Amino acid sequence: MFEFRIVAVDAETKARAGELVTPHGVVETPVFMPVGTQGTVKTLAPSDLQKIGARIILSNAYHLYLRPGTELIREAGGLHRFMGWDGAILTDSGGFQVFSLARLNRITEDGLEFQSHLDGSRHFMSPEQNVAIQRDIGADIIMALDECVAYPAERSYAARSHELTLRWAERALSAWRERPGQQSLFGIVQGATYADLRRESAAALAGMEFPGYAIGGLAVGEPKGAMREMVAAAVEELPETKPRYFMGQGFPEDIIDSVIQGIDMFDCVMPTRNARKGSVFTSGGRLVVKNAAYAGDRGPMDPKCTCYACRNFSRGYIRHLFAADEMLGARLASLHSLTFYATMMREMRVAIVEGSFGRWRRSFLSKYEDGGGSGAEAN
Repeated sequence: MFEFRIVAVDAETKARAGELVTPHGVVETPVFMPVGTQGTVKTLAPSDLQKIGARIILSNAYHLYLRPGTELIREAGGLHRFMGWDGAILTDSGGFQVFSLARLNRITEDGLEFQSHLDGSRHFMSPEQNVAIQRDIGADIIMALDECVAYPAERSYAARSHELTLRWAERALSAWRERPGQQSLFGIVQGATYADLRRESAAALAGMEFPGYAIGGLAVGEPKGAMREMVAAAVEELPETKPRYFMGQGFPEDIIDSVIQGIDMFDCVMPTRNARKGSVFTSGGRLVVKNAAYAGDRGPMDPKCTCYACRNFSRGYIRHLFAADEMLGARLASLHSLTFYATMMREMRVAIVEGSFGRWRRSFLSKYEDGGGSGAEAN
């Protein structure tokens, strides 16, 4: 029920177009996955996601385990039925929450001890239990439990952390192989900003023969040059025939850079989180539509966009919605930004298939970075 097929490879870079076959349909890559942490992409309905062409979304096992609980989701027939989404779902194991909620957590050889940020209750999650939790959720792609470290990290700690992640990966893989079902398990490359640790982590995971691989622990504050170097180090050791997923990568220009390096899958909360605060992505760069300067603007958020928000509403109206604290403002802005990302990924894929990726990239970035005549302002 899971397969990854490479359709085309750019002649000048490592960029590639592929097809990810899942139990809930084929996902064309490169792909950006909208984030629905708690079983919903905030402000949007599943039908909205379908209309913009989304075929896979991301949810989080840590949050769903705490609320509403995996037993309830299992009894409802799995997350797809529970949330009314018939596309593919990838669940993150919760390793990033180990990082982001560090004051509530304690990492041991056995697994993760943590305190709920909701009610203060204490919990424990081993790599094996984490696989079982994600199995109950019913995602198509699940992630092995890992430890993400902050930037900067001392080498000694980064080394211990990535070695622990590898031991957890072996345990998760063993638990998954006992009952593989229809789900596919990805291992996660760690190693902070140390290229040799990244290569070591990627090589060890490749030897375990996971169905796919993720690169974690980046886009957490490190310089972009270091991020690119770590991605390159990991890709050197990962199998060309398996999907590669950059966890938490969100800026359009960074996604393009990572596609050049051979990455297939991306996710980030940034497009929708920023949109709910009145900052959207457009073909000409980022636009802070809630700014007072747009109060009388009768143009769409992005003249080149054909989403529902841009076809029907002006910047001035959407600015009014934010000023009046109306929920529709966040909804329209989120719909637009995810449409922008979906369109960017589709255009990128077509360019790779047609052999024009370099030309497309130069054209896209020249318009995105200089404003492209859309009236968008950098933020």
